[in-house]
Amino acid sequence: MDIQNVVKNLHPLETKVLLTYGQKDELTADRLQKELDYKEGHANQAFSWLSGKDLVAVARRTPHTFYEITEVGREMAKTGTPEARIIAFVKENGAQTLPQIAAGLALENKDVGSAFGQLAKDGVLAMNAEKKTEYSGGAIPARITIAESLFKKAAAAENGQLDNASLTADEQRAIAGFAKKRGAADSPFKIIEHETVVYTLTPAAAEVATALKNAGITGKELGEVTPKLLASGEWKNQTFRGYNIAIPPARIIPGRTNPYVQFLESVKDKLCSLGFKEFDGPLVETEFWNGDALFMPQFHAARDIHDVYRIKNPTHAKKIEEPYLSNVRAAHENGGTSGSRGWHYTFDTEFTRRLVLRSQGTVLSAHQLHDAEIPGKYFGIARCFRYDKVDATHLSDFYQTEGIVLGEDVNLRTLLGFLEMFAKEVAGATEVKYVPGYFPFTEPSVEVHIKHPVLGWFELGGSGIFRPEVTKAMGVDVPVAAWGIGIDRMALMALGLNDLRELFSENIEEVRLRKAKF
Repeated sequence: MDIQNVVKNLHPLETKVLLTYGQKDELTADRLQKELDYKEGHANQAFSWLSGKDLVAVARRTPHTFYEITEVGREMAKTGTPEARIIAFVKENGAQTLPQIAAGLALENKDVGSAFGQLAKDGVLAMNAEKKTEYSGGAIPARITIAESLFKKAAAAENGQLDNASLTADEQRAIAGFAKKRGAADSPFKIIEHETVVYTLTPAAAEVATALKNAGITGKELGEVTPKLLASGEWKNQTFRGYNIAIPPARIIPGRTNPYVQFLESVKDKLCSLGFKEFDGPLVETEFWNGDALFMPQFHAARDIHDVYRIKNPTHAKKIEEPYLSNVRAAHENGGTSGSRGWHYTFDTEFTRRLVLRSQGTVLSAHQLHDAEIPGKYFGIARCFRYDKVDATHLSDFYQTEGIVLGEDVNLRTLLGFLEMFAKEVAGATEVKYVPGYFPFTEPSVEVHIKHPVLGWFELGGSGIFRPEVTKAMGVDVPVAAWGIGIDRMALMALGLNDLRELFSENIEEVRLRKAKF
């Protein structure tokens, strides 16, 4: 070992340990915290560095188990355990059914059932002929008394912890029934496992300590000049650590916008420069705006639970605003004022209030129609949710850019011009083709496809001219061109990626290396 080289590269945290202790001393992080005023992180760092230089060795490792009381446990410390409360409740109120006990004590039915089962085994409670729980007169089990004592002891502890080694065998058995390793939400105690590592200095440490003393190094040398030292002038009387100018500087990573976010902003800037106004809407929508207002029949396959995510609570909106509900209902049943024959079925006003996660960006256009200026141009970038098998070109949680253009002179040529702009100028595609498509809310309907250098041809999105059943129900009587384009797929082309999942990568280094072109 090159002693002089080791001395030069010692940190003050290491130096203090070497100068303070000898080979017979047993060192732990707690001891360094108490005697050298180290923080826990400093103590562990000192041991790590010294171990790397073979100046300390592990003497032994001792595992420890602690039980830390949770908020649920603190509440039990005040009110008592479920078993104790159930016994008291039955004693005071007489025979009760299990649901009555659960309601009276504000406990879960499963918790009451579990507690009753154990207390019945203990001979404290019993079920009578009327299926009611009654007190049998048996003695209160010792484990209940022990448990309540443990709850109060843990709640009173400064850190809320009980050391397993300090508990009796009966206490250990009692607390084990209330504790979980991962500290579940309904667990009164959380199990915390620690390991105390004891270190000793190696023979080489004595040589290094001698060299430190000969060099006059105390471990109190300063590593930096602070404003306080400069202001007071104390730096003049201090000794400073040496600096190794050969050490490479720390990596400095400048912050910048995520490339995909930058791409989304570029799309917004492009559309705003073309005179479009941005619109937005909620992620949770009614079936009315998500499909009915777009003349999508309520029996359409895409309205199935396997394609649309429903909301569990609440399940339905309170109402749908008029006159749009009546207008859309008429359009579905008989065409209304659109000149169409409609879908010829009875419109379900209960179904139309059902809440779902927005499954398509076109819902924003449906919302905007009745408030839109004519002529006018609008767009939105919508986060959508649709049950789908995740692969390189499909996600179940994705973004669409949605837009409408209203005006007397709007036609299919207007629409195709915007689609070409998206494909070439925004997505960066060199090959584009249009394919006839079908959507319940547009006629004619067009799908735009672009060619990816690796993935080949794929659909970028759908578009068309809104049907009169959609526009007239919202009070609009001019042609409306509409499109819904998968902006995630445009980003694949623009950012040179081959998989949609790469847009949401958790690998920060990959994201840093990815450069947007905007």
